[in-house]
Amino acid sequence: MKKKIKFINFFILLFFLESQAQINQYAYKSILPDVTDTWYAICLPNEVFGKVSSDLSDIRIYGITNKKDTIEAPYLLRLRSEKVSKKTIPFSVFNTTYNNKEASITLKIPSKEPINQIQLDFEEPNFDRLITLEGSQNLTEWYVVEKDYRILSIKNEFTNYQFTTVRFSKTLYNYFRIRIKSDKKPVLRSANVIIKEVDGADYQEYDVASFDTQNPKNIKKTIIDLALKTAVPISSIYLQTEEDFDYYRPLSIKYLADSIQTQQGVWKPLYKELTSGVLSSVEKNIFPCRSTIAKKIRITIDNHDNQPLKINKVRVKGYKHELVARFTNPATYYLVYGNKKARKPVYDLNYLSTKIPKGLPVITPDKAQVIKFENTNTIKPLFMNKIWLWSIMLIVILVLGGFTLSMMKKK
Repeated sequence: MKKKIKFINFFILLFFLESQAQINQYAYKSILPDVTDTWYAICLPNEVFGKVSSDLSDIRIYGITNKKDTIEAPYLLRLRSEKVSKKTIPFSVFNTTYNNKEASITLKIPSKEPINQIQLDFEEPNFDRLITLEGSQNLTEWYVVEKDYRILSIKNEFTNYQFTTVRFSKTLYNYFRIRIKSDKKPVLRSANVIIKEVDGADYQEYDVASFDTQNPKNIKKTIIDLALKTAVPISSIYLQTEEDFDYYRPLSIKYLADSIQTQQGVWKPLYKELTSGVLSSVEKNIFPCRSTIAKKIRITIDNHDNQPLKINKVRVKGYKHELVARFTNPATYYLVYGNKKARKPVYDLNYLSTKIPKGLPVITPDKAQVIKFENTNTIKPLFMNKIWLWSIMLIVILVLGGFTLSMMKKK
C-alpha cells in the first residue's frame, strides 16, 4: 500500500512540474503588483513590443497560488484608437448662379442637426480653387463659416488626387451657400453633407533615435530612413516641411520587416508597406496606418522633376495598448511573453465583453525579468512529453482500479 502511495505522489509531482513549466516556456516575465480586485487595465510598456510576436499572440497572464498551482487569467487586448462615426444629412440644391467670376451654389438643409463637413464632387478632373462657405437661416442674412478655403483636384497619368472636402466646426443653419471663385462655370456633380464625430485616440509619441535623408539624383526621389529607440506599435506619422510654396508629392511609408540573405552572402533588408499618400501643401500631412510593430521606417517621396523638399521634422506616434484582465483567484500574477510557438489565446472575454466595468484601475508591470532556460544537449526525459504523461496516468488509474476491484472481491 505504501508503494502505491509513493507511486501516486510521484505523478502528482510530475503534474506540478508540468504546471510550472508553463511559465518557463516564455522568455520574459514581469510581476503585476497589487492585484487584489477582479478587474484591471494593464498598460503594456514599450519594452514589451520588441520581444513579442508581431500579432501579440504570445502574451499570457499566469498566477502562482499559495499551493504552488499555476492558473491563467483571461484578458482582452485593447488599442486606445479613435472612434469615428459619420452620418449623412439629406439636402437639396436650392439655387445655382454664375457671373463669369464666381459661382454660387445654395444648399437647403432640412435637418435640425449641426453639420461639420461638405464633400464636393465636380465634373472637372483638374482645378485649384478658393471657396467661401456661408450660412443663413432666412436667405437674407449670411454669415461666413469658412473664407478662402482651398480645394484641389489633380488627375493625370501619374496620380488621381482630390482635396474637395470642406471641414469646419459644427454649425447649424437652414441654408449653406458655397461661393466659388472661377473663370469657368464649375459643374457640381454631387455633394454630401455630413456630421462626423471623432472620439480622440490616446496616442504615445516615440523618440526618433536617428534621421537620415538622401536625395539620389538618378531616381528623383527623397529617401528618409528613421530608426526608433525600440520596436513599438506605429499608427500615425507626421511630416513637416520648411517650404512656403505649394507642393504635391506622392509618397510611400514602409517598415523593416525582415532581412534576407542573397546568394552572394549579403544581407538585404526587406521592407513592407505601412501606408501611402500625398505630401501636399494643402493638407496637414498626417498619415495614419494600421497599428504595426516596427523599429525602422523608410519614407520615399517622389519628386518627379521638382527640387527635393526640406523635411525638418518627423513625428511617429502609436495607440496605447492595454490588457483588460479578470482575476478570480488570489495569486502572485505575472505578465509573461516571448514564445514564437505560442498560439493566440481564446478567452470568453473576446466574445462577451459587455459586462466589463468602466473606469478600471490601471496597473503597470514591474521591470521585465529574463526567464533562464537550461540549455543542455541531453535527451529530454520521457515524462516531459504530455502524451506519455497522460498515457501513464491513465494506466495508473486502471491499475489502481483493478487492485480495488480485486480487494473488494476477496472481501
